[in-house]
Amino acid sequence: MTNLSVWLPVATTVLMLLTYEVTQFFMSRRNPTAISRTAHARLREQWFEAISRQTNSEILAAQALRNSMMSATMMASTAVLGLMGTVTLAAPSLNATFGHAANGLPQLNPKMLIELALLALLFSSLVASAMSIRYYSHASFIGSLPVGSPERQRWMPIGLAYVSRAGIMYSWALRHLILVAPLLASLLHPLAGPPVSAAVVALLYTLDRFDQSLQQK
Repeated sequence: MTNLSVWLPVATTVLMLLTYEVTQFFMSRRNPTAISRTAHARLREQWFEAISRQTNSEILAAQALRNSMMSATMMASTAVLGLMGTVTLAAPSLNATFGHAANGLPQLNPKMLIELALLALLFSSLVASAMSIRYYSHASFIGSLPVGSPERQRWMPIGLAYVSRAGIMYSWALRHLILVAPLLASLLHPLAGPPVSAAVVALLYTLDRFDQSLQQK
């Protein structure tokens, strides 16, 4: 395959994913309740508010939050394994590319671009998962404080913010793992990238939509 015939499908794959994510960002700003991640963030806040009004719910709140924390821990483990595997496979080619460019800038090629993008996605998924674990951990301490106590009331706004942020971080970690699929397809064959990217965008579009009519029933 010629250089252009390789660059074109790789660029198409990356641009499709970037375009969708930018579109979702502006949609979440314009109509937050129509996007799942923002609607679910509000759901977690309302859950924390409701359970904070229910006496003897401290154990239930802590258990629910720690279950979510364990889910984020599994996500972080998956990201770490993927990152280690990608580093193992990409290190020789990246070392050769940057090693030969000791006296100048390395020549960017489609394979190196995909490998760097994979490393970035997996690392960002790991960071987002770790932040989700952190927020869920702190929120579990707040949720286990006695309902109605001055300490619970003092930390209530922080608890609301933390459960919301934890869910958003978890959402980003999951998205970054899903976005790995088109890049892996491009790594196997450049022409496989665009159709897999289109399938992933269609899947994310289905997951990102929030049917507000179901909430009203």
